[in-house]
Amino acid sequence: MRISTRILAAASVAAMSLFAGAAMADGEKYVIGTDSTYPPFEYVDASGQFLGFDMDIARALCAEMKAECTIVSSDWDGIIPALQAKKFDMIISSMSITPERSKLVDFTNKYYNTPPAIAVPKDSTITDVEGLKGKTIGAQTSTTHSNYAEKHLPDTELKLYPTADEYKLDITNGRVDAVIDDIVVLSQWVKSDAGACCKILTPLPVDKEINGVGAGIAVRKGDDALREKLNTAIAAIRTSGEYKKIQDKYFDFNVYGE
Repeated sequence: MRISTRILAAASVAAMSLFAGAAMADGEKYVIGTDSTYPPFEYVDASGQFLGFDMDIARALCAEMKAECTIVSSDWDGIIPALQAKKFDMIISSMSITPERSKLVDFTNKYYNTPPAIAVPKDSTITDVEGLKGKTIGAQTSTTHSNYAEKHLPDTELKLYPTADEYKLDITNGRVDAVIDDIVVLSQWVKSDAGACCKILTPLPVDKEINGVGAGIAVRKGDDALREKLNTAIAAIRTSGEYKKIQDKYFDFNVYGE
């Protein structure tokens, strides 16, 4: 899970995709912002279609709300300022619910919760967290994971990247010794051909102050009506079994958490 802290100037809005809920009730139309560089949660295929767990959840929620929704891709660093500037109505992009971010946006209830983890090259001599001392760790900038490394891994050199793809490239090419991210993102990556270089070193204890209580949907401050509609829809797709259907498409464990 991730979180943004940078300014609107960093934002870029690109590649739009339209989908609709069944039989719009009141003609609700919403624009959803996402950073589409974070598989398996959100990514874009060769045809420009938004795919991933978060995107399927977004479609299910819009269908439940009988709303017409448009997805736009936004640079991660500028995603909260773009929401505040009304570039879109909500953010569905694996955004951690944290006290710091809650000063800037309002969050729904969580829709999933997974811990951070460390990955290292398969031939690494690092065997535990203590072995990271003096090593270089890669992380996506402005995320809970970079914040976690700054706090809990102070004896390492932290190297920050605009996207997860870039830190993955650097560890593959031996330019960093380890990387930190969500355990699901790293686990899926090391199982793929692209991540054949690496392995999971260890999951990390959750720091609720940094990692929050799970990933939520961000809306503008004071937009209680939309937040409550989304909370109702999240509960509904969990009750109906739609959430589990989506979860089982991507994961073999309970991604919602406790």
